[in-house]
Amino acid sequence: MEKVDILGVEFDYVTQQEILNILHQKIERNKKAFVVTANPEIVMHANKDPQYMNTLHFANHIIADGIGIIIGSKIIRQPLPERVAGFDLMVELLNIANQEGLRVFFLGAKEQTLEQMIPKIKREYPKLVIAGYHHGFFKGHEHTIVQMVKEAKADLVFVALGFPKQEEWIQKNIDSFEKGIFMGIGGSFDILAGTAKRAPVFWRKLNIEWLHRLIQQPSRWRRMLALPIFVKKIFQHKRKNSR
Repeated sequence: MEKVDILGVEFDYVTQQEILNILHQKIERNKKAFVVTANPEIVMHANKDPQYMNTLHFANHIIADGIGIIIGSKIIRQPLPERVAGFDLMVELLNIANQEGLRVFFLGAKEQTLEQMIPKIKREYPKLVIAGYHHGFFKGHEHTIVQMVKEAKADLVFVALGFPKQEEWIQKNIDSFEKGIFMGIGGSFDILAGTAKRAPVFWRKLNIEWLHRLIQQPSRWRRMLALPIFVKKIFQHKRKNSR
């Protein structure tokens, strides 16, 4: 598969439908896959943390979850085809799971969030099998969680621990499982539960979903600084390589 290297992180050159087809085929063949949905914040963190960069290199698929990544790819003149939002990809995978009766495990978020989310999943995706779920606060009980996921024999494992924890957990434990698509999905459980709202479609089409998040959570402003720093670093890297 063609890749686009952005500051050392190799992104899949794919559309949402293409990566969905690839993952669907892996599910049908009982293959494993580690999927990272990466935005500029993740790329910048990887550039500061060699261990986390190694974790990303371990992934099978890294998709461009963030308009900043698309901008970066255009700056280096290797434009990625489109943004692939992690939440959208997760929902499409849930639709496939519902159609085919696949087994799904949900790991992460707060216990209260799961208590609201699981009944909604059962209503909206009645034919998928909830193979198990557990909140994200399990420090000291890692082995128990791994055993729980292993016994679930899930086709899809969504890990909502926030980065870098979710990717590190997947890398550390994926060899313990026989099959499954393992995907870090950040705060997506909150949206599924209804405790957080996603930006309206109009905002998403304009690629300003980040602004909607900032309005909802002004405390995120420090995290948003990663985008201009990321763009600056892309230009610096480009100039350095063009000499």
